[in-house]
Amino acid sequence: MMKTYDETFTLLTRDCDMKGSWRLSAVLEAMQEAAGAHSLLLGCGREELLRQNIVWVLSRSELHMNRYPRIGEKITLHTFPMPNRICFFPRYYIFTDEHGEMVGKAGTLWLLLDIQTRKMLPPGDIARLIPDNRDLAVPMNLPATVGALQGEEFITSYKPLYTDIDVNGHVNNARYADWLCNAFGIDEMLHSEPETVIFNYNHEILPGQEVTLRRTIREKQYRLEGIIGDTTAFEIGGILRRIP
Repeated sequence: MMKTYDETFTLLTRDCDMKGSWRLSAVLEAMQEAAGAHSLLLGCGREELLRQNIVWVLSRSELHMNRYPRIGEKITLHTFPMPNRICFFPRYYIFTDEHGEMVGKAGTLWLLLDIQTRKMLPPGDIARLIPDNRDLAVPMNLPATVGALQGEEFITSYKPLYTDIDVNGHVNNARYADWLCNAFGIDEMLHSEPETVIFNYNHEILPGQEVTLRRTIREKQYRLEGIIGDTTAFEIGGILRRIP
């Protein structure tokens, strides 16, 4: 059984933002694709699960970036799952540059979703396909809960567009990173970058649903909350780092 999975790739212009740095949403996309590739090798990839009307969905992510690599840099992504915890499947990631220096790390919690009923499922037989990696050292704790934050607040509304929706029929996890960066605005993003980002995906967002976005900033801390009616669909929080 393949306990871990590695990918090495060169950052292209499509992966980077207007500063030429690895785009936050592209980091999440790389994590998603690597998890999918590893799951396929383990016998629980997308096509296999779809035969059972099941798909993988993210519940939480936490990302720590020491720096954001630039166009043309070669990056190695190292990932591995850990034994499930109740209904959650933890998976960790480490990003290193061509010199072997760690540029970032992440932890995620995945769930199984019934694609027809849109309800979460117990691990069942899928749990037996996950390698026992308890002998491996994890790079960080499990993803945290986004806390409350008092500060300067900006409220707007947004309805998901065609490009926000993925093959599972809901807003893709990486698009929330784009929403976050857009909520900061160009001026802020030209001089800052998210050093840490915590994503709590509480409820899926479907096509046609209007989302109230509440952005709060206090010094280096930030929080973005998405609300549909009386339901908090997602919460994102973390620390902004000024770019020298």
